[in-house]
Amino acid sequence: MISKGCNYWILSAVIPSILLFLLFTYVSSIFVYFFVPFICISVFFLIFFRDPKRKIGSGFISPADGKIRDIKIDEKTCFISIFMNVYNVHVNRIPIKGTILDISHYPGKNFGAWKKEAEENEKVKILIDSDIGKVTVVQIAGLIARRIYPYIKKGDRLKKGDKIGIIRLGSRVDVYLPANKVKKIKVEIGDKVKAGKSTLVDLK
Repeated sequence: MISKGCNYWILSAVIPSILLFLLFTYVSSIFVYFFVPFICISVFFLIFFRDPKRKIGSGFISPADGKIRDIKIDEKTCFISIFMNVYNVHVNRIPIKGTILDISHYPGKNFGAWKKEAEENEKVKILIDSDIGKVTVVQIAGLIARRIYPYIKKGDRLKKGDKIGIIRLGSRVDVYLPANKVKKIKVEIGDKVKAGKSTLVDLK
């Protein structure tokens, strides 16, 4: 399955590939030099914009595919940050059942998503009213990723694991949840996780 909102990207590479293949086949072999790069881009986009089905995990699940880059917990808040590499699935999912209270877009810079400075990047903050209280998911654009495409709107009621949007071409997703609802953090820095499938936290 192809990610919602990404057909234009794929067609922008596939259509020229088809035309160049026809020119290579019926006009001149010189067109092979143009066909090969476009077919490689087409394959890359088809892989990058994939949207596989997922069996939804237990507890508070990961909103993104990627690697755990940071974990912090204090008296009030548990914070977990996930870095999404270019080869990860980039469709994000809601980590817990709830209602979307607010979606805010913040324009910004484009530092590498693994850097502290990435907090100044373009981002979308999603505030969720859930059974454990207020949960925030922050989608952060990265060095290459400069477009966050939401699938949801304020007022939507979503099941755990429902898709909330996609960040195109590498990025980061942070989550904030109430610390007093955390029974056990199930991941460590460096662990690889999958959106909708991997459990980040066991809840009380």
